[in-house]
Amino acid sequence: MGELMNCPHCGSIFVKTNLRDVCEKCYKKEEKDFETVYQFIRKRENRTATLVEVVKATEVDEELITKFIRTGRLRLAQFPNLGYPCKKCHTLIREGNLCQSCTTHLRKEMVHYEEEEERKRAIKERDKGRTYFS
Repeated sequence: MGELMNCPHCGSIFVKTNLRDVCEKCYKKEEKDFETVYQFIRKRENRTATLVEVVKATEVDEELITKFIRTGRLRLAQFPNLGYPCKKCHTLIREGNLCQSCTTHLRKEMVHYEEEEERKRAIKERDKGRTYFS
């Protein structure tokens, strides 16, 4: 069963389901915008368009086009220059949430954090055996 929430676009109350995260009115607008974007990039001369070019030509919000890509409604294999920004550095990517550079950096930071935590644990264990009496 869905949960009651406000539409993130217009603020009206609706029942959120697994299929829709916006109200019926905004969903219909999203579908219309999807058709506009899809009709534009489907044309042979527009298949190499970038995200910025698609936004300019269709006047559909960049976030909505990104949503279409992330949800798999637009398949990037057919459109070589289409991508969406990395959530950290905003470099254009074609899959996932982070670019390769940010992923590598994040993994290094996590390894460093784990090493630091292990060092702190070792110091705590070492000092645990020492007892001082006064």
